[in-house]
Amino acid sequence: MRTLSSLFFGVFAVACVSEHGPLTNRMAQSTTPYLARAARQPVSWQQWGRDAFSLAARLDRPILLYVGADDCRWCGVMDREVYGDAVLGAMIDSLFIPVRVDRDERPDVADRYAAAVRLLAGLGGYPITVFLTPDGSAFFGGTYFPLDDPVTGRGLRQLLPEVAKTYREQRGSVVQRAALVRQLSLSRGGVSHGVLKPAAVRLQIEAVRAALMAAGRSGAALGLMQARAAGLMLATYARTGDSSYLEPARIVLDGLVDSAEAALAESTRDDPPGLVRAALLRNLASGWAATGDLRYRQEAQQLLRRLASEVGRTEDRAVFADREAYVISAILDAAPALGDSATATRARAALDTLLKRAYARGRGVRHVAGAGGPVRPLLQDQVQVAWACLAAYNASPANGRYLAIARDLVTVLERDFSDPVGGGYFDVAASDPAAPALADRAKPVLDELLPGANAWLARVLLRLADATRDARYRRRAEATLEAFAGVTSGEAMRASTYLAAAQDALAAR
Repeated sequence: MRTLSSLFFGVFAVACVSEHGPLTNRMAQSTTPYLARAARQPVSWQQWGRDAFSLAARLDRPILLYVGADDCRWCGVMDREVYGDAVLGAMIDSLFIPVRVDRDERPDVADRYAAAVRLLAGLGGYPITVFLTPDGSAFFGGTYFPLDDPVTGRGLRQLLPEVAKTYREQRGSVVQRAALVRQLSLSRGGVSHGVLKPAAVRLQIEAVRAALMAAGRSGAALGLMQARAAGLMLATYARTGDSSYLEPARIVLDGLVDSAEAALAESTRDDPPGLVRAALLRNLASGWAATGDLRYRQEAQQLLRRLASEVGRTEDRAVFADREAYVISAILDAAPALGDSATATRARAALDTLLKRAYARGRGVRHVAGAGGPVRPLLQDQVQVAWACLAAYNASPANGRYLAIARDLVTVLERDFSDPVGGGYFDVAASDPAAPALADRAKPVLDELLPGANAWLARVLLRLADATRDARYRRRAEATLEAFAGVTSGEAMRASTYLAAAQDALAAR
């Protein structure tokens, strides 16, 4: 016997189709394999863009935004067990405008709505499942949702009708909540000027040390946050000789060496494995230099060879400039310490290929390498490629081309990304025309899947100052760090890259 709710959904869907025409799944037009695979799902996924938001406004429906990625275990679970369900697909199509985004293709969109979900639900990680007003403002969301959970009411079959009903019947409170989330997201990502003070930086480094020790004692799996925190501890130990900083770093390194690839595979089920390996390679090379422990060198050599073989193989995968450059620079930074010049040569060849496909002098780096991808430039792309070029230059100073490219990218950053009024650098060169709610650009400084872009840029500027003897780069690095001096307090491990850069800037005074 049909229930009243099922009858309602059937009538509602027929009404929408007859009046507006049926929605169609547009993922076959996508440029990334992750999105293209969703073309077979019984959900009428729309591309992120102006058309989807215009359609939501015209039909007066909320948007169901789903952000996933290939390197995400729970994204795969939702794709198989949730969005493959035809009944749920019909429900989604009748009540929402479903929009699907590849986290790696549009990290700017992913980061914005990850921040919104942290505010709405106190949750982090991927996938992101978030409901938006037609202007792109988030009013409800979370991460992974099962298909059906009648006991708690947290399955999508239970949630979707409730969200749609709330949107229809409590529009004022929905809009008010969405506006508040947007305001809080912008204020948290805003700039809070201050002065770089050694005591304040030391206090925050102590907080990172305590958080890393606590994570080690709990047996938490290795991930990007722990890896970057361990890198900060190793840098602090190298600078101070204080073994209390070496202890938490060794917990991370020993955990990797003792359990090897099995532990790494377990730890990277929610973080991109290549990025985790690159972060750990840096740590192992630094750990080898700091302690002389041959186990660290052996493990680093294995990671080095594996990453070098993967980064040179681009024909069977989408290439995103920021991630590719981060891995390449990890190889180039670690290879000299490990005495592996052959691998460094391979990494420089991979960098040359990336530059050929993604870089144009005076215009910067495009996010998706190669023809056919969106041209939209992102801050993280410029920063990561600039660092990779500086790493290549340090390994081969006779090749001034890499230094010239790094300087050109910093010029592009100053022209297209800098905020001359508030300080710091925006995440994108121009605001997103698709959603009015994304008109205000963010200034990322805290670590996410990649190091905080403004923090990593400060490191680029400091390295450029050393390479060129131009003090103006150092002043710009300090100005960037001081622009965020009031943002990082209390963020613990997410501030690891910022604190490493601040420590380097203070030491250079």
